[in-house]
Amino acid sequence: MSELRVRKMQEFIKQEVGNMLLRELKDPRLGFVTVTGVKLTGDLREATVYVSLFGQEEERKESLMVLNKSKGFIRKELGTRLKVYYTPEISFEEDKSLDYGMHIEGLLKKIHEEDGNGN
Repeated sequence: MSELRVRKMQEFIKQEVGNMLLRELKDPRLGFVTVTGVKLTGDLREATVYVSLFGQEEERKESLMVLNKSKGFIRKELGTRLKVYYTPEISFEEDKSLDYGMHIEGLLKKIHEEDGNGN
């Protein structure tokens, strides 16, 4: 499969899943969720949707559980919007890069403060 087609499909899936989470999934247990990326296999059979979850640890786990229970609905909706022969299987994973980035920023700030006080 052409790499350009895979990238276009990834971006389309990212936008559509983001819109579905915003407008169509009405589960009150679903917290604030942002789609950060999609990784699609070269044969377009499996898509991993990376989401950034906000809130306490328990709220984040519950949001991820709601997303996983909604996979069938999301896949069905994607199938009608993608207009492809085979709709990829969807799985959700939490994207922890934002948390990691904030951790690194905190460490750098702490080092900078210690360096400034040591002089």
